[in-house]
Amino acid sequence: MNQTVAIILLALLAVAVISFLINLYNKLVLLKFNVDKAYSNIDVVLKQRADEIPNLISVAKSFMNHEKDILTRLTELRTVYNTTKDSDKKTELANETSKVLSSFFAVSENYPELRSNSNFLELQKRISEMENKISDRREFFNDSINLYNIGIHEFPNVILAKMLGYKDKTLLEVTEQEKQYHGVQF
Repeated sequence: MNQTVAIILLALLAVAVISFLINLYNKLVLLKFNVDKAYSNIDVVLKQRADEIPNLISVAKSFMNHEKDILTRLTELRTVYNTTKDSDKKTELANETSKVLSSFFAVSENYPELRSNSNFLELQKRISEMENKISDRREFFNDSINLYNIGIHEFPNVILAKMLGYKDKTLLEVTEQEKQYHGVQF
């Protein structure tokens, strides 16, 4: 009788451990796929923004002879973004592109003839609309990344996450220029 009870207890313990490991694995999978979905949602808009950069550069080149470094950097970032498959690298590139675009639009203030060009104004408007979409999706993306990063560092998740090769993901950042407010200007 004692042997039967011991076998039943061992079987129940084995089922409990297996069930725990399955739940742990499923949680990590859920977190990973949630991050992938959030990234896919924001990647669409980031790609659209990257596709607008050549148009913006071609319009600005004729006006901004002294700002070739910014234009060159935007071109480089777009090229690397479009050829990169790694989502963490794309996130870093998107953060850098946001910084350079902010610099570009700040510098464009010094070129009144550029600021009055209808092609430039239309491109600036479209990019601003995309930046608003990116901003909306950034919050969801960063929440997903945060939950994922917490999930892979919680105990006992950290053990299984390390065995499966899960690594921290990069957040989309808000640039310093996006944080600044210069008041309403007329």
